[in-house]
Amino acid sequence: MTMDFASRVERVEPSATLAISNKAAELEAEGKDVVDLSVGEPDFDTPENIKQAAKDALDAGHTGYTPSNGIPELKEALVEKLHDDGLTQYGTENLIVTPGGKQALYEIFQTLIDDGDEVALLDPAWVSYEAMAKLAGGSLTRVDTAAHDFQLAGALDDLADAVSDDTELLVVNSPGNPHGAVYSDAALEGVRDLAVEHDITVISDEIYKEITYDGVEATSLGTLDGMEDRTITLNGFSKAYSMTGWRLGYFAAPEALVSQAGKVHSHSVSCAVNFVQHAGIEALTNTDEAVEEMRQAFAERREFLIGLFEEHGVHVPEPQGAFYMMPEVAPDGDDTEWCDAAISDAQVATVPGSAFGTPGYARISYANSKERLQEAVDRLAEHDLI
Repeated sequence: MTMDFASRVERVEPSATLAISNKAAELEAEGKDVVDLSVGEPDFDTPENIKQAAKDALDAGHTGYTPSNGIPELKEALVEKLHDDGLTQYGTENLIVTPGGKQALYEIFQTLIDDGDEVALLDPAWVSYEAMAKLAGGSLTRVDTAAHDFQLAGALDDLADAVSDDTELLVVNSPGNPHGAVYSDAALEGVRDLAVEHDITVISDEIYKEITYDGVEATSLGTLDGMEDRTITLNGFSKAYSMTGWRLGYFAAPEALVSQAGKVHSHSVSCAVNFVQHAGIEALTNTDEAVEEMRQAFAERREFLIGLFEEHGVHVPEPQGAFYMMPEVAPDGDDTEWCDAAISDAQVATVPGSAFGTPGYARISYANSKERLQEAVDRLAEHDLI
């Protein structure tokens, strides 16, 4: 029997980040010591109080279905957080709680994008944005920020040339994966001006909002005048609270979009896991100290790793948020080939920049100990990869 596969699936490539993780797992299964700098998750355990809240919720019998868009208590806690971030336009009616940030993105793309609709991405862009757009039938317009050390402010003219009245959706991720850049207020105001001029809806992916450095704070795009009703604010619990496997995210949007996206949500995942939602309330209300401890550890590792690369003459644009950096590893060559050599020869797992739309670079996660970061750089140097 020959199966015919849907064109929407065949136009999407497998996740490059997961492919690298799978390769690392295979080598480890063979007994190799792999320094995995490809992972997009904190290396800290979920804080104890969050785990205890989940256990208490299980013991209390919170194991059934919940209201599709989320339990009222969590939605109220999320509204309070959003208001603290200046996003006072959102109420509980503007929220959908999802099983992870990816599901939130999927629902948004499926709700807004028809065949041929144009989606604008700021490269380097997280790998799943492209896949989400293609699954929905969208076409892509891409704007490169690498020449400006990944800062959007220097690429606003290019963005202005790229978007038009035909642009349906723009995705902004600040602090960003894979580059760690935090976009300035001036850059976000430039986005606002273009969105208003061309009537573009904007996704503001703020999954790393709580992880910033050097006193920098990430401005929520939806707080800018003119963006209140055209911004979809997306966030989740995976990164700030080290809850990647718990699968809990959410998005806030105008009520009309929530109503339409709710159809996708209810007919796909039904609801986020009940007891996990209760753990999310604990994360939002009683975990600031643990979040700060993780942020400080990431800040120290960032400085340490940049210093190691500089010792080998490798320039790395200094990230102001998240826990990634992107050194230029193959300016005249093939970044995929470099990453293959890094894992095959040095047993150091990284992700090629071309997976994010930025050839010549590699994404490196510093969600690892200083000892392992040192080991990784030493191995790369030993194999003449830096």
